[in-house]
Amino acid sequence: MVIFYFIWKEGKTVQTILKMTDIDKRFSGVQALDKARLDLRRGEVHALMGENGAGKSTLMKVLCGIHSPDGGSIELFGRQEHFSGIRQAQAAGISIIHQELNMMNHLTVAQNIFIGREPVKNGFIQDKKMQEDAAELFERIGVSIDPSARLGSLTVGKQQMVEISKAISFDAGILILDEPTAALTHSEVEELFKIMKDLKKKGIGMIYISHRMDEINRISDRITVMRDGQTVGTLNTADTTKDEIVSMMVGRVVYGDKKHHSTCPKDSPEVLRVEGLSVPGTVKELSFSLKKGEILGFAGLMGAGRTEAARAIYGADRKSEGKITVNGVEREITSPAEAVRCGICYLSEDRKRYGLMLDKSVKDNTVISSLGRFVRNGFILDSAARSASEEVNKRLRTKTPSVATPVRNLSGGNQQKVIIARWLLKDSDIFIFDEPTRGIDIGAKSEIYELINGLAQKGKSVIIISGELAELQRLCDRIIVMCEGRRTAELDIEDATQELIMKYATAREVI
Repeated sequence: MVIFYFIWKEGKTVQTILKMTDIDKRFSGVQALDKARLDLRRGEVHALMGENGAGKSTLMKVLCGIHSPDGGSIELFGRQEHFSGIRQAQAAGISIIHQELNMMNHLTVAQNIFIGREPVKNGFIQDKKMQEDAAELFERIGVSIDPSARLGSLTVGKQQMVEISKAISFDAGILILDEPTAALTHSEVEELFKIMKDLKKKGIGMIYISHRMDEINRISDRITVMRDGQTVGTLNTADTTKDEIVSMMVGRVVYGDKKHHSTCPKDSPEVLRVEGLSVPGTVKELSFSLKKGEILGFAGLMGAGRTEAARAIYGADRKSEGKITVNGVEREITSPAEAVRCGICYLSEDRKRYGLMLDKSVKDNTVISSLGRFVRNGFILDSAARSASEEVNKRLRTKTPSVATPVRNLSGGNQQKVIIARWLLKDSDIFIFDEPTRGIDIGAKSEIYELINGLAQKGKSVIIISGELAELQRLCDRIIVMCEGRRTAELDIEDATQELIMKYATAREVI
């Protein structure tokens, strides 16, 4: 029997279904949560905000039974609870959608949704019934995905929708969404918000973790802000402003204005030229140039071919046609190692799959591309490597107990900083940043923007691929717009309005 708490507010009865009080959690002597608090009402979207390392994900992992709290209490539907595992939490009505996808690409969509809960008859798994159940689930929540498709064949956005559908399939009373829109297109975000509104009507309470202010203002009812493991306060979304939220999160102003003119000298020499680059099925005859000290942006919708182009330039994927010239010399770059030798580095949008050694330390992840600097007579100079790692991560304000900490234990934003630290230490000439601030909080974004601008001021050249138009407008000197594998426009920053960028991002040919 479910028992609800009742709170009287403005003449209405509000049902509180979750109350977390004075939650404490320590890891290796580090206070991750310090008397953190959160409550959730029936049928509301409650945004949870804070810088990376503020404690948001840790608090949710305590709620889901992944971590055991060192102090405090959890009341769920009026009962004191203490979960020793995620299955107990799911059985009690809590489902979480993690920021990083946690599914199996070799299985079908239906198998991923019902893994461990497959319909069985006479000892055999009923695949047809499983696909029918998945199709019924998709129809109920308005998602168009083939249940029999192999998950790995779907776009990242569609995979995210599958994970969201899986969480909903548990008939949860509480749904936790951790950066659910990070990999979604505009249309997929609209689809998600429609689903969330339908879930609200059914009385499901949702905790929504995001760094995107516009989304928070649009979808949430209340906002709780955390800083340094503590709850700073809870606000009604309709009664607050962006500046007030930012002030609570970081205590400083971090938003900058749009860049109004290029800061790259007109007579700056060309360091990279790409001519007629093609990648089968994704990129078609792409040409552009990059100057010394320039920040060049790539805009476009998901599937435009921006990442595929970057990976081909870096040698991670094989191009079918095209010429790449670095500092006036034509190069045949067939591997990342060759790209690094040419002075090109690449920060992938999928940091866990392509960028990190999760079980290795912050130090190891930082120095891996510069290891030759720390080897003498066949031995690694560990002290020198540690000092270099500490220095560059300190510049980035990477939040970690020490550089000996496994990078797996860091928050998503701080993991991103470790990869950036790696390339800063390598001191390459051309930096390709693919979604450098995805999943990173407002304060950390500002720091990374400063670093990128600092690289350009030192004569480094930067390519930025980003789905956030405001980010491109703030940083770039020029913007290349792509649609369906082709370059549809090249815009000087003074002309690059969001409306014009979107016009070219949806144009199949050059307008």
